[in-house]
Amino acid sequence: MREAHATLAPSSGRLADGRHELPVRVYYEDTDAGGVVYHARYLAFAERARTEMLRAVGAPSTELAASSGLGFAVRRLSAEFRQPARLDDALTVRTGLKGFEGASIALEQAIWRNATLLVEILLELVCINGRFRPVRIPAALKSAIETHLVPSR
Repeated sequence: MREAHATLAPSSGRLADGRHELPVRVYYEDTDAGGVVYHARYLAFAERARTEMLRAVGAPSTELAASSGLGFAVRRLSAEFRQPARLDDALTVRTGLKGFEGASIALEQAIWRNATLLVEILLELVCINGRFRPVRIPAALKSAIETHLVPSR
């Protein structure tokens, strides 16, 4: 029984149609007293999706940090909340590429419940070194992302 557990891992989602998709479930800890998802939890869902997107394109955050000392920090973010999610909802976080510029990557994320758009997030990440200084995104990482995510216009 213990060996079977050792092989289990959370889903990294999937790459499809030039985007990354990550399924998430709304748990009690994500909600307020009324069973509605607290606004900051959507940002946590989006962060999880970005982490899994990097893993899915072959560039896990842990390997990036270990091999080059680099990471990403959110520079700018805007979110439009359209509909609430509720306790036990099955959601999908879709991550798409807007583009690159030097040390920055622009992404768009959308959180869906079936065919209903709940939240739209636009953000800019900046690649940083161990001293928290901006650095150009390594060509191999940029290529890995561009191979799987199609820039939207």
